[in-house]
Amino acid sequence: MAALWNTRNLTMDDAPNPFQLPNITKFKIALCQLSVTSDKNQNLDRASRSIRFSVEQGAKLLVLPEMWNCPYSSDYFAKYAEDFDNRDASPTFPMLSEAACCHGITIIGGSLPEWDHGRLYNTCCIFGPDGKLKAKHRKIHLFDIDIPGEISFKEADTFTAGDQPTIVDTEVGRIGIGICHDIRFPELAAVHRKRGVDIICYPGAFNMSTGELLWELVQRARAVDNQLFVATCSPSRNSTGSYTTWGHSTLVGPSGEIIVTSGHEETTVIAEIDYSNIQLQRKSLPLDDQKREDIYKFIDVHELNP
Repeated sequence: MAALWNTRNLTMDDAPNPFQLPNITKFKIALCQLSVTSDKNQNLDRASRSIRFSVEQGAKLLVLPEMWNCPYSSDYFAKYAEDFDNRDASPTFPMLSEAACCHGITIIGGSLPEWDHGRLYNTCCIFGPDGKLKAKHRKIHLFDIDIPGEISFKEADTFTAGDQPTIVDTEVGRIGIGICHDIRFPELAAVHRKRGVDIICYPGAFNMSTGELLWELVQRARAVDNQLFVATCSPSRNSTGSYTTWGHSTLVGPSGEIIVTSGHEETTVIAEIDYSNIQLQRKSLPLDDQKREDIYKFIDVHELNP
């Protein structure tokens, strides 16, 4: 199994050459935009069917949405949360593990409400083709919003924030993980870029207001600024609950181009990723060589405190 990396022990000496390509440079990705109900078993069945369909289409990397096994609502998070260490009481975790192993694919497991020592986290699990857990990402930036007359929602009232970026080596390249509001922070994407990721995957559930204004914009910005691929996956808009999601799961290329995007309905989007486009873009426009570190400098605090 490929090594599991996190930013506490990965240094720049360990990071690959920015033009070095992974063993697999071209493959299909699936973005599974699921309709979410208040029935967890039904949600798991929907995900299983979407995974099978994706494999039939040749996908090697699969991304699920944010909060796909329960409605995106404070009324449901604690009730549907699972302790991943207690497999008998955690049906979602073994389902993803078995699906990854059975089909021989890498699964970015969207996000799930996770209980751990009395705390609730918004967590993404990454499984390799052998079915083993390769990494967990806990949402770092919690989404608090208050737009009078439109929406008021505070994740910080329910969840505990994660405390580190997540970078994982897989059979389809080095992947950085973020969850929804994490995408709004270019500093996190810059950490991923500096540490040599090929693609950043963001399971997300932007609402109707922020979705229309920002969803496509921030995806393209993170991709073009860092010259890598960005993949997002959202629940469909007809999901259960008072929180209405924007949908539009998307794959963006390293020059900021939209390769594929969905509408807002339940669907599975399949697209091809070609990592040679990263190399081409960085050679054509060598942003790293053009940075003015005599004026500004990006510092990863984990390099200061390894």
